[in-house]
Amino acid sequence: MVWTLPNILTLARILLAPVIALLPFIQGYVPKLVAFVVFLFAAISDIYDGKLARSRQEITDLGKLLDPFADKLLLLATLIPIYWITHYRMREYEIPWWGSLPLWVFILLVGREAFMTVFRWWAKRRGVVIAAGRAGKFKTIVQDVFIGATILWFAWRDLATARGWRRGWAGGLWDQVHGAVVALTLGIAVVITVYSLGVYLYRYRALLRGGVSPGSDGP
Repeated sequence: MVWTLPNILTLARILLAPVIALLPFIQGYVPKLVAFVVFLFAAISDIYDGKLARSRQEITDLGKLLDPFADKLLLLATLIPIYWITHYRMREYEIPWWGSLPLWVFILLVGREAFMTVFRWWAKRRGVVIAAGRAGKFKTIVQDVFIGATILWFAWRDLATARGWRRGWAGGLWDQVHGAVVALTLGIAVVITVYSLGVYLYRYRALLRGGVSPGSDGP
């Protein structure tokens, strides 16, 4: 193990993923609030560990291996409880307009990451390095906002129900505003996921046909 600060942050994300996955299932708003705070730390560390590695000249092969694995693990660890809770405890935690996280959306978000991981590996074996592009980075940000807002939504529903806040006008207003953020970011995440995958496939269409794709940017 190369004990650089960026690698430590990446390893922390890997270790925290199971914690984030389990906490939302615990009854009460406190575990869900803790899950939100832990996820917030993980999402922010994902932004800065790469910048730290470049600024400190601490880019390592281990970091290149662990960072994408940590990202995929964190996505899976958050979408699984969101899918389960919105499906099987829907009346308490339903998402406005959507009701629950649809299975096809779950498959789309996770499948896109799995496909890109395999395809990047395949492209690298052919001498093409595919870096993250703007669409992919924006997709990650929107997904993180949706996931964070949804975990916080679960905490809010528990807290508001326990304190009776949803019966008041302020609680009802926050219910609508917060719910709208969750629903809208989910919709945007679906659109940008499809769009970024389309950009990716188009930009590297020559590679898909067996040639070499110009440029090195990808979503």
